[in-house]
Amino acid sequence: MASNTKVSLRNKVMYSIYVRNHGINGTFKDVEEDLERIKSLGTDIIWFMPIHPIGIKNKKGELGCPYAIKNYREINPEYGTLEDFKRVISKIHSLGMQIIIDVVYNHTSPDSFLVENHKSFFYKKADGNLGNKVGDWSDVVDLDYNNKELWNYQIETLKYWVSLGVDGFRCDVASLVPLEFWLSAREEVAKINSNTLWLSETVHPSFILTMRENGFVGLSDSEIYQAFDITYDYDINKEYLGYFSGQNSLKQYIDRVSIQESIYPDNYVKLRFLENHDQPRASSLIHDDCALKIWTGFSYFQKGCTLLYAGQEAQNVTTPSLFDIDKINWNGLNEDFVELIKTLGAIKKKEIMAKGFYEICTLDDKDVIWVSYFMKNKKLIGIFNVGLEQGEIKLDVVDGEYINIMDGTMVTVKQGKVSLKNKIIIFEIQFDI
Repeated sequence: MASNTKVSLRNKVMYSIYVRNHGINGTFKDVEEDLERIKSLGTDIIWFMPIHPIGIKNKKGELGCPYAIKNYREINPEYGTLEDFKRVISKIHSLGMQIIIDVVYNHTSPDSFLVENHKSFFYKKADGNLGNKVGDWSDVVDLDYNNKELWNYQIETLKYWVSLGVDGFRCDVASLVPLEFWLSAREEVAKINSNTLWLSETVHPSFILTMRENGFVGLSDSEIYQAFDITYDYDINKEYLGYFSGQNSLKQYIDRVSIQESIYPDNYVKLRFLENHDQPRASSLIHDDCALKIWTGFSYFQKGCTLLYAGQEAQNVTTPSLFDIDKINWNGLNEDFVELIKTLGAIKKKEIMAKGFYEICTLDDKDVIWVSYFMKNKKLIGIFNVGLEQGEIKLDVVDGEYINIMDGTMVTVKQGKVSLKNKIIIFEIQFDI
């Protein structure tokens, strides 16, 4: 873990925006007009998916993929001007939020500024031609970090965006770029802003092994944590999706989650999400409205920074296309669901959720997740009946009446047991010391 990573990042809610699909025109101005609503959800950090011009050569779809970047130092004119972007930054800051932007440093589009002006920066295949190490990424060519001049260019680019007011970076497939580069980048950028936030898209374990098998860089989460503040949850994503497809049990998934507590540094921060722009929408996996609310509660209550992907609050079912205009459907905005998100966002800010000792488990015979945080003389407990089970569960809790801080109702613990409900249960216990 980066030694100066703040555990208070576990109190944060991040909101991911694909400008093209946000609002009527898909511009920075559209996003600017929506920022108060986004803030009201409990959002602390705005993450913009790539904001740069998109390459045309070998493009996918009608408009191309935002991760096939043509120029790292320019703004996609589809979204507006640099001045428009600066105004968005200013508005985000005025609302007390931070802004991070996507950094795609493994590859560029085949017709990028760097291809045209710095061909020595690129990886070459056995035949001497530019190419990439991941076959189905046909719209990009990979960079070669053996070239230290590339390091200088990339780091200067990061400094440029920080000088404009950007608070941090979400680094695309950071696991495929040498750790030494990220360590150097963090050190250099800190000279401008020592509080710069670094989020790594770490990759699935199988992807790491494939890269290593072929002689390429494939960094584990443990390695990445040396340079980054937050990593993706892809180390457990297979088991998360596997639960919904029947490939594994809930217990197998939760057992994987619990292992994170002992294999990562004490101040580790994970990005907790039910969905993102590369993954199925939660509403497409979880068809029952009660179960969706409970899973949403679980994602907020986990130890880490919570991610909302734009449209999640409207319970969108379809993952938007990256390659074409595919607008978010806001017709599904439901007041009850939005209020639930706001309540969870407020609970997320509790100090105990950043600093408390964290435990998570499930039962062998019921699809119920039990989570607790313990700090000083307090314990915060969450019960998430994701399987909409009936009956009771046994807890190591003193009998009594407790207040469910989600809705103010009473939680009765009798003979060490709690009755299961089809809703989120979160309550606090205070001990005498």
